[in-house]
Amino acid sequence: MTDHSFGVNPKTLPAWQDLEDLAESIKHDSIIELFNEDPLRAEKYTIKAGEICLDYSKNLVNDQVISKLIELADQSSLKAHAQAMFSGKNINTTEQKAVLHMALRSRRQDDYRHDDKPVIDQIELSLQRMAHISHQIREGQWLGVTGKPITDVIHLGVGGSDLGPRMACEALRSYALSGLNLHFVSNADGAEILSTIAELNPETTLIILVSKSFSTQETLLNANTALKWLSESLGLSSPQSSTQVIAITADKEKATAFGISTERILEFQDWVGGRYSLWSCVGLSVSIYLGYKNFTAILEGAREMDIHFRSAPLDKNMPVILALLGIWHNNFMHAETQAVIPYCERLKLLPAYLQQLEMESNGKSVSLNNEALDYSTAPIIWGQTGTDSQHAFFQLLHQGTHYVPVDFIGFINDPVSNRKHHNFLLSNLIAQASALMTGRTKTGVAPHKIYKGNKPSNVILINELTPKNFGAMVALYEHKVFVQGSIWNINSYDQWGVELGKEMTRKVLKENTGDSQSVDTSTQHLQKYINTHTNVNS
Repeated sequence: MTDHSFGVNPKTLPAWQDLEDLAESIKHDSIIELFNEDPLRAEKYTIKAGEICLDYSKNLVNDQVISKLIELADQSSLKAHAQAMFSGKNINTTEQKAVLHMALRSRRQDDYRHDDKPVIDQIELSLQRMAHISHQIREGQWLGVTGKPITDVIHLGVGGSDLGPRMACEALRSYALSGLNLHFVSNADGAEILSTIAELNPETTLIILVSKSFSTQETLLNANTALKWLSESLGLSSPQSSTQVIAITADKEKATAFGISTERILEFQDWVGGRYSLWSCVGLSVSIYLGYKNFTAILEGAREMDIHFRSAPLDKNMPVILALLGIWHNNFMHAETQAVIPYCERLKLLPAYLQQLEMESNGKSVSLNNEALDYSTAPIIWGQTGTDSQHAFFQLLHQGTHYVPVDFIGFINDPVSNRKHHNFLLSNLIAQASALMTGRTKTGVAPHKIYKGNKPSNVILINELTPKNFGAMVALYEHKVFVQGSIWNINSYDQWGVELGKEMTRKVLKENTGDSQSVDTSTQHLQKYINTHTNVNS
């Protein structure tokens, strides 16, 4: 890679101009013909990293396009940006924060630094506390206020404080300890927290309150409801200071002010972004549910993907290639969405997780230079597990008018299933990718039975859904986001777009209590309608 300073507008790079010309010349080509022209295409367009294999041969790209995409990465700020991140520079420029979530899974003192100091000591301390707490809970040694061991854990968080741990526990539930139940509550919908606590014994329930800022409205709302339940059920005047509650936050002072005992506050650093916090003590519930050994296996898988990302040449670098193909589809083939279809029901939360990871990270319209962008950034991410998705929206993928690249994700081996079911599942994955590419346009076929084909897809095959491979898969997409954000010249690590909605919610709440606020007339009308139809007894 060529070293560059930050702030490079990608449209000014020579490779970008060349790619625009290539997109115009290739858009009427056939992917099938590209295979006919190069019998080794499938082999050439396959990358392996650990136990993950990426086959990207079913995209409308040729050697010239791939070469120019690599040049685009080389001409961009990618290398300088990566070096700044590893060395602890404040690459989150709008909040003046470092971005060091990869350090959470590193074993080397000098891999990542912040303020010219290794960060590994802070991480090791956090891991030791996680190991100790999760062991106590799993062994029945962590006792509630009445002396009974914990049987149920409620994880309260939202966004990055919920999606990562929730997805990990769902995906790897076959590794869970029997007899210990884990519940996730994130939504402010009261039916969720109320229905959850209604089925539990407060004496044996542990509440893990997760909020980076310790000011997240949804999380504190749910926490107060849960604490009220503990207080009324157990006769506690301050349940938050008891062994029934643990807090995980980057703001220890606020958690302490909330009344949580310091020995039950796990702290992570400000350089851990919310949606990148699975690897931190935010993953305590994962360690409890799956065991600390399995949690560290997740970290190990992510670490191996980190090493691959840092060391592999661009043309053999899986996250880089995945990112560049996304840029090709988004900026040059004008695809506005990206579908993610995991052929594993335990990965049903992956599309939702990637929605936050990609759209909150790269859904930006201002550059690092504070200039409005005149090119597209993150596409809309959506999806569902196969084969259910085939009976829902694959009609649109095959015969609709939209151009939708697809990531198919499958596991070659699945000891939780059986050969008959798993063979059927994988056959569907391979067949759908093939059908999207080949289509059916035979002469004499009725128009409604024509499939135009030539629809692009990546096929990601993983040996087995293990904790280690799960960690590597998540890290793969994290690095994809970083590469795309670097090339698009945007800040992938802030999320100012969510703040206005929060501000308006506060205004509406104050309006509802009679506090004069400047809300628009439409909002006033809706609030009045709600108030006049609210059941006063509810």
